[in-house]
Amino acid sequence: MMKHCLLALMLAGVVYASTPAASAQDTNEQQSAPSGQHGYGHNHFDPEKRAAMLSKQLNLSADQKAKVTDILKSEQSQMEGLRSDSSASQEDRHSKMMEIHKSSNEQIRALLDPDQQKKFDEIQSKQMEHYHHGGQAPAGTPNSPPPQQ
Repeated sequence: MMKHCLLALMLAGVVYASTPAASAQDTNEQQSAPSGQHGYGHNHFDPEKRAAMLSKQLNLSADQKAKVTDILKSEQSQMEGLRSDSSASQEDRHSKMMEIHKSSNEQIRALLDPDQQKKFDEIQSKQMEHYHHGGQAPAGTPNSPPPQQ
């Protein structure tokens, strides 16, 4: 359990560290992208796309997918609120973002059956392994960027 918490916290740190770059990229791409299309930054953290990837990887039921989508939307909303809170220090925001991410992962994990939980844990571990080695998560995993064309 401690290992999973540590992995979730480290992943949240990586997500938080890349947030300014992704936000800047998202803003630039939204300005140049036609209406209805979004650039990499938006898709990378889009709750619907993340839920769809998890649904495919974990073979989620329609009910599970809907609940995962709600959890990820809530996470995104909370993260956006923290990013816009200029009264908190960067360390405080980072800590709160890690807590939000950890809580979201725990909520998602609670929805899964034992086999899905095992696969979810493997996905999280692979992401952390790739982030620690200076790479990116494998294409198609939640929070991973789309493959370059």
